[in-house]
Amino acid sequence: MQVILLQNIPGTGKKGDIVNVSDGYARNYLFPRKWATQATAGAVKEVERRHERERAEESARVQEAEELARQIQGKIIEIKAKSGEKGRLYGSVTAQEVADALNLQHKVTVDKRKIDLAEPIRSLGRVQATISLYAGVKATMTISVLPLE
Repeated sequence: MQVILLQNIPGTGKKGDIVNVSDGYARNYLFPRKWATQATAGAVKEVERRHERERAEESARVQEAEELARQIQGKIIEIKAKSGEKGRLYGSVTAQEVADALNLQHKVTVDKRKIDLAEPIRSLGRVQATISLYAGVKATMTISVLPLE
């Protein structure tokens, strides 16, 4: 019997999947618990429309992330920080400071949790940073740390 799952069921499938199960499993276990419904022609079409809409939304999110990556790729951000004589900073440059500087200098808003600094920036100079915008969509930019006069 074909059924449409109404929630995730381990070993059977995920919510919205159309799966083949035995008649007894469907009638005695899935249907009474409201975990599945019978896969009629109308219900199958509705599930397919929902999957198509989700794919379109996913595609739009990926395109938006790729556009943002093109805006960020290769940009240079200048951050001024207090430093000692040998170029060592008092403290470090955080991801929040990088996100704020990116917004201020290039008018691009990025969540600080998406900024991947290989290690905390604790000295003057240039550092490469990667921004993970979406699954598989990343951009690289340069952070230039200058002394505060």
